[in-house]
Amino acid sequence: MTAPAATPLRIDAHQHFWDYSKHAADYVWMGANDGVLKRNFMPADLVPLLDQAGLHGSIAVQARELPEETRFLLDLAADHSRILGVVGWLDLCAPDIESTIEVHATDKKLRGLRMLIHDRADPNFADSPAHLRGVSLLDRHGLTYDLLLRPEHLAAATRLVDALPQQRFVIDHIAKPRISERPDPGWTKAIREIARRSNVWCKISGLSTLQKSDLLSATSLHCTLNSVLDVFGARRCMVGSDWPVCLLGASYADTAAITLDWASTLSTDERDALFGQTCVDFYKLNGVFP
Repeated sequence: MTAPAATPLRIDAHQHFWDYSKHAADYVWMGANDGVLKRNFMPADLVPLLDQAGLHGSIAVQARELPEETRFLLDLAADHSRILGVVGWLDLCAPDIESTIEVHATDKKLRGLRMLIHDRADPNFADSPAHLRGVSLLDRHGLTYDLLLRPEHLAAATRLVDALPQQRFVIDHIAKPRISERPDPGWTKAIREIARRSNVWCKISGLSTLQKSDLLSATSLHCTLNSVLDVFGARRCMVGSDWPVCLLGASYADTAAITLDWASTLSTDERDALFGQTCVDFYKLNGVFP
């Protein structure tokens, strides 16, 4: 696929696929009230949404903590050019993780990995010895690491980042703060601190599930996003839908409208970075557009 030369790249930096009809038991994180998610979501479902939003492609991110998840996503990416890159899952705490990474890293569509840090009982899991060792192996293979966090995990994540200054990290979903009239002071302090590290980026994603959909364009949300932009800058922020999880709070189009509305007063260069170029730079996608 060739991106039109005169058109700024527009990329959904964070979305998911799953074959629920075959693997329903794998999605243990889906709750009783998540019925809208309990069906198949595949590339054929996403492409019309990308077209309507004027997006060139997306980054597909793991949704199961199983070895076969990474292969599933890479196989989809091989067949669908609109999947520009994959963030997979491997057990980075496994003793043999180095050889496992070597096998998967030969696939050029694999751009990074993540583990579900925010689902771990230990708030210090991020910089625990086994996890730190696994993450330390990624950079030599050109792989990034997505940090899936809540505010209480930011301290340990900052220590992980400090221990691996050459590794590229990106925080998913702005670390899921509580959205209210004023940004949570604990989150504000922690996100400002981790943003001081130049090897950390941030995804403005998952917004439709952070508060009720009828409040998504409220001043409170814009204030939180402004806080993120202030500390990271547009060149280290990227926008993602978190589709189909976003459907718990808003449609794909309405989710896109949240960030478009917020970014409407920014400069053209800032918007180009947020909605495409930062994602290209972070995941090193330049070769995807010949």
